[in-house]
Amino acid sequence: MVTLSLQSPPPLPSSFLPHNATTTLTLRTPSSLNLCFRPQRPPSPIKALSSPAPSPPLTQDDLKKIAADKAVEYVRSGMVLGLGTGSTAAFVVAKLGELLKSGQLKDIVGVPTSKRTQEQAASLGIPLSVLDDHPKLDLAIDGADEVDPNLDLVKGRGGALLREKMVEAASDKFVVVVDETKLVSGLGGSGLAMPVEVVQFCWKYNLTRLQELFKEEGCESKLRLDGGKPYVTDNNNYIVDLYFKTPIRDSEAAGREISALEGVVEHGLFLDMATAVIIAGKEGVSVKTN
Repeated sequence: MVTLSLQSPPPLPSSFLPHNATTTLTLRTPSSLNLCFRPQRPPSPIKALSSPAPSPPLTQDDLKKIAADKAVEYVRSGMVLGLGTGSTAAFVVAKLGELLKSGQLKDIVGVPTSKRTQEQAASLGIPLSVLDDHPKLDLAIDGADEVDPNLDLVKGRGGALLREKMVEAASDKFVVVVDETKLVSGLGGSGLAMPVEVVQFCWKYNLTRLQELFKEEGCESKLRLDGGKPYVTDNNNYIVDLYFKTPIRDSEAAGREISALEGVVEHGLFLDMATAVIIAGKEGVSVKTN
């Protein structure tokens, strides 16, 4: 809005005014009008609230590591430990090395079940021994290829079944770490290999006998190969893998019959050995005990 001021000159004394003189009123306006307009700010954009991005699903290795970390909680300083073999056991050994380095564990001794576990443990500074010097172990921790509702196991797809069974049988407690994909209704039920370690001498003879032993279960036996050549264990033996179309009906009887064959060194049925099984799944970690 523009404001106009109406001004009149100051009054003159009457003695200075001529007769009939009139007073002149001067209407003044500013020489320029400064009109200030405040620009309106555009409305602020409305930000939509979005839900946080979902976490990526846990991988099988993630689940194995979770189970391995839980198993290491059983370990105390001063223990003699059986160190398993395989991808899950490798997470256990790595965690033990980490706890030793940080000082949270002290004075433990590991008895490895394979050359590759021995190499990993040694690289992490874990003191090592053998059954000859430590025939009684406090605890063994290892993975498994199958776990049934009775906590019986199939092990040895990594090729270390003989040493694994020797070390774990010598342990007061045997803790098994698996992810939920290893659970089966009956041993052999996964359709994957159930290994049998055999001497190299006349291995075909034993391969045929093993297949005949379980023909009613539709068993197929195959010599394990590595790069087109027979796989050789740390004990310089071969492995015959048994593939079952249906679960083994009587695991104890099957174990006895396999062991009775001349030339068989050991089989991958680990029966009535597990103290506890730690299972990692997408819903969390559970522990089953015998």
